[in-house]
Amino acid sequence: MTKKLNLIEHISSKEKKQGYVTQMFEIIAPRYDLITRLLSYGMDSGWKRTMLDMLNLRGDERTLDLACGTGDITFALGERLPSGEAVGLDITHGMLEIAEEKRREKKAGNVFFHQGDIMKMPFADASFDYITCGYALRNVPDVELALVEIKRVLKPGGRFYSLDFAHPGNRIYRWLYLNYLIVVGSTVGILLHGDADVYRYIPESIKRYPGQHGVRQTMDALGFNQTGVREFGGGIMAINYGTKPN
Repeated sequence: MTKKLNLIEHISSKEKKQGYVTQMFEIIAPRYDLITRLLSYGMDSGWKRTMLDMLNLRGDERTLDLACGTGDITFALGERLPSGEAVGLDITHGMLEIAEEKRREKKAGNVFFHQGDIMKMPFADASFDYITCGYALRNVPDVELALVEIKRVLKPGGRFYSLDFAHPGNRIYRWLYLNYLIVVGSTVGILLHGDADVYRYIPESIKRYPGQHGVRQTMDALGFNQTGVREFGGGIMAINYGTKPN
């Protein structure tokens, strides 16, 4: 039986966070797609579609989807790349098992999955034209170092897009939003897994995340060009983006 890890202790520590996140996603992998749709009231697919539309792909690029989970963004990229390649990377074995099963069912010959850590990716420098991620930066142990690694594997002129939970500017709205996630997440965690912390992780991780504007500032400091933010729902979700200099 897997040992239960203390939520606050582990996500507050750069050294311990990855172990907690990996264990959590192994637990929720079989229900991940369902829960993502339920907690977002079905809006998740629209946010991801908007992000992919922003790429404006030609169709022959090589793309990387980080923290790909069961592969929804990776497969959507593959469909837009008739002569290109979509690669998905995730550290969680259970997620990749589901993604590989989907790949066989879809017969997606231009989609590939790898197990690995965003903080130390198994790819050469300047390997990808585009890098995407859905709910990834909030889960890494160190956002700045993750962005350094992302910049490394992007080709010069390559673009990065990150969809994640965000920080609403209005404090009252932010308080209501976080407390909604605490109540709903705890309830769903108890009902599905007998553990409130499984989805209470989401609001706790948001509190420790620099948010969309903090991420943009870090990207600017690291030398990304043309950085920006696109917000949804009054700032509860956001897409960060930027370009690696030529």
